[in-house]
Amino acid sequence: MDLVGLLKSQFLCHLVFCYVFIASGLIVNTIQLLTLLLWPINKQLFRKINCRLSYCVSSQLVLLLEWWSGTECVIYTDPQAYPKYGKENAIVVLNHKFEIDFLCGWSLAERFGVLGGSKVLAKKELAYVPIIGWMWYFTEMVFCTRKWEQDRKTVSKSLLHLRDYPEKYFFLIHCEGTRFTEKKHQISMQVAQAKGLPSLKHHLLPRTKGFAVTVRSLRNVVSAVYDCTLNFRNNENPTLLGVLNGKKYHADLYVRRIPLEEVPEDEAECSAWLHKLYQEKDAFQEEYARTGTFPETPMVPPRRPWTLVNWLFWASLLLYPFFRFLVNMVSSGSSLTLAGVILLFFVASMGVRWMIGVTEIDKGSAYGNMDNKQKHSD
Repeated sequence: MDLVGLLKSQFLCHLVFCYVFIASGLIVNTIQLLTLLLWPINKQLFRKINCRLSYCVSSQLVLLLEWWSGTECVIYTDPQAYPKYGKENAIVVLNHKFEIDFLCGWSLAERFGVLGGSKVLAKKELAYVPIIGWMWYFTEMVFCTRKWEQDRKTVSKSLLHLRDYPEKYFFLIHCEGTRFTEKKHQISMQVAQAKGLPSLKHHLLPRTKGFAVTVRSLRNVVSAVYDCTLNFRNNENPTLLGVLNGKKYHADLYVRRIPLEEVPEDEAECSAWLHKLYQEKDAFQEEYARTGTFPETPMVPPRRPWTLVNWLFWASLLLYPFFRFLVNMVSSGSSLTLAGVILLFFVASMGVRWMIGVTEIDKGSAYGNMDNKQKHSD
């Protein structure tokens, strides 16, 4: 390991990133709370401001991937479709196999300049989590309980609110509902067999109802579906901890632009269309496993400087008082104070590990448990 790599793996560096993220995130959340005064006066101004405030937070995670770890993502796509990316609203369908696939989706949105306004379909519990969850609440993220009887009306209502959203956005959706594991895959394929659906080798059975209501609610506002199939070279198994340690990964992303007019409006036909899409995605993954490449032309969208500029702004604003506080505590000479500093670092360490732990694949949803087997339906 070289000197730079050794430095990136040190906990003190991780602590700096964690501190800047938490402190700036809480400041952003406070400003977002104040912008509520704008909602009854000028809703679109409220949205534009919160779109940019959201970027202040989410771009810090993209910075870790693009600038800190240096991970580069090669996009394989049709050169005629490429100029439209970032110039239109789109539903982005991502496979869900890796710990950092959500981060690669955000990186895609950042490369095309739509990260601040981009949306996801997130668990309702996340709306109560400080920083990310609160940020999502103010940017009108779509939350669900994963119980379709409860979600049908609330999800549709939230999506309809996005029809007049003033900023371009990607609506990122993992139709599989949870990350791929062998246990989940085995149970998913049992469901597929029971329903008479073709087996998938590299994906779980997609949940079609959420996708269908998304298409129906955003039709004539969203121009296309971007079918995105992600993989990593040399059988790399990327993790968020690896990114935080500065490890560079090599991602390949196959992006197909499908005009929304080609997606059926009828729910049953839309469901069949999505199942066919996942069969095609499975074939692409199988081809990648055999050849190490995807179809179409490889391209690398330029890395924009704004994630780095944003982080440097917050770091210059927040790090000086933080380090001065630590120096004053250590120089006081008090045993109690020194114990407090050690406790602070211990708690920070546990906090970093907890934030990373919730992204680990084996700590995902309860999908795949035997008592969930009967509940897995479209």
